[in-house]
Amino acid sequence: MSHPADTHPSLYDSLQRFRRYDLVPDTPLVTGRLTRMVGLTLEAIGIQVSVGRNCLIINRDGREVEAEVVGFNNDITYLMPVQRVEGLQPGARVVPIDRRSALVMGEHLCGRVLNGVGRPLDGLGDMNSVSRSAFKIQEINPLQRHPIDTPLDVGIRAINSLLTVGKGQRIGLFAGSGVGKSVLMGMMTRFTSADIVVVGLIGERGREVKEFIDHILGPEGLSKSVVVASPADDAPLMRLRAAQLATRIAEYFRDQGRNVLLLMDSLSRYGQAQREIALAIGEPPATKGYPPSVFSKIPELVERAGNGEKGGGSITAFYTVLTEGDDLQDPIADSARAILDGHIVLSRRLAEEGVYPAIDIEASISRVMPNIVDPAHLARAQQFKRLLAKYRANQDLVTIGAYTKGSDPELDEAIARYPDLMRFVSQGMREGASYNDSTQQLQQVLMRQGDHGS
Repeated sequence: MSHPADTHPSLYDSLQRFRRYDLVPDTPLVTGRLTRMVGLTLEAIGIQVSVGRNCLIINRDGREVEAEVVGFNNDITYLMPVQRVEGLQPGARVVPIDRRSALVMGEHLCGRVLNGVGRPLDGLGDMNSVSRSAFKIQEINPLQRHPIDTPLDVGIRAINSLLTVGKGQRIGLFAGSGVGKSVLMGMMTRFTSADIVVVGLIGERGREVKEFIDHILGPEGLSKSVVVASPADDAPLMRLRAAQLATRIAEYFRDQGRNVLLLMDSLSRYGQAQREIALAIGEPPATKGYPPSVFSKIPELVERAGNGEKGGGSITAFYTVLTEGDDLQDPIADSARAILDGHIVLSRRLAEEGVYPAIDIEASISRVMPNIVDPAHLARAQQFKRLLAKYRANQDLVTIGAYTKGSDPELDEAIARYPDLMRFVSQGMREGASYNDSTQQLQQVLMRQGDHGS
């Protein structure tokens, strides 16, 4: 049989000009149909696609809903919608697509606010760039990662001096509601020495997203930041994608040799989104209602941060963890604490006393600090914590006047220095503290022994 190009060359050439190669699949496209919908779970038959693949559900009236394959059972394929599903009808066509193969990347992302699939939310128009990056996770051999050996200035005096964070460290920010975690994140965004800041707002109230960008982040912080936001009313799959997109953007800039600060608020909402998906497709709950897949998804996300290979960039990541009722034994909090390189706890008691940022120095720890600071700095930080812990342990006795001065020289010193210690850890919302200034001020606070002892 002759080829059309041989029999009608001019007609064939004309048709070729109108052919869209990017829309023509290499293999015949097999479509299915929607048979059932229960809650957030969609069931389809007639397609055989792998888990993680995207599909387009098309109604007879032309309405389209994007969904992702999350499981299967024999001939039934389970899908989870990315957006709202109002208007879907039985028998709607299910068409496999591939829309996550590449993402537009580049410097133009700075100052922009995106949703979970990379579309702008800020009304500043579409983003065009010749640079595209595959969404597929690029794993780094842990033996090839550059070790954490350099401090990162985050602009917060208490963290820089007492809980020093290293470039490539992953640390948890444990806090209940209303104790200032969003304000602390905004301060780090404005005052950090990192080249790029990527902020992931996952599962927050829509009002808080706007307030964080306008009032807490501000024009100065936004100018060197990329914000990925997925409010609480988004579908759980969109919230998962937003966290993954924020991490992928951070990876892109790390691959360019940049030092990136990734702020994810919050890891708890990410875990809850995965719980909604897992329970919807029939995965049995295990620990306090959380299916096992939740505890595999969290390290899968967290392990993508960190240092790149030697000579490359870094991702220093802060993941906020919501402690409902200030319970640090929550399953998500417990899991996160085990896999992160340290944790910073925000105390409701300190917030009520008017101490901001309300960092509980005694309950917080940076696991890499001993490896990245000099011995003198480490000794001063330990002395500071020892004095603070001594005062806190005897605070009730001191408050009611039951302690007699001179009974314990170390406690006497802690009582005398306590006002200076609390002034040191307090910091205004618009006040930055560089790493060098923080360490020098720590030394000055601890050198005032003569003033208190006289």
